[in-house]
Amino acid sequence: MMTSFGQGTRKYPRSRGRTWSRTGPDRATLGIIGVICAVAGFFVLGIILGPVALVCGWLAMGRTWSGANGAWPALVAFVLGAIDTLLAIIWLVGAASPGSGMF
Repeated sequence: MMTSFGQGTRKYPRSRGRTWSRTGPDRATLGIIGVICAVAGFFVLGIILGPVALVCGWLAMGRTWSGANGAWPALVAFVLGAIDTLLAIIWLVGAASPGSGMF
C-alpha cells in the first residue's frame, strides 16, 4: 500500500516543521535574545548587534506595534537596538572625519 506525499510519513504530527510558530516561548526567546544583543552592542560590534536587536525585537512583537501585552523584552530590545545602531553610525561618521575625533 502506497502512502501519498505527506500522509502518514511524519512520526510527530504536532511538530512544528519548517514554519515555526511565533507564539509562546518563541516570542519570549526572541525578545530576550534581542535584549542581550542590544546590551552587548553597546560594548562591542554595535553596528552589527544593534540591527540584530532591532530585528529580534520586531519579530518578537509580532511585527506590529499593537498587542504589547507582556512583550516588554521585545520593546526594550527594539528601542535599545535603535539607540545602539544610531550611536554606532554616529561613531563611524565621527571616526571617518578628517580630525578622526568624535566631533
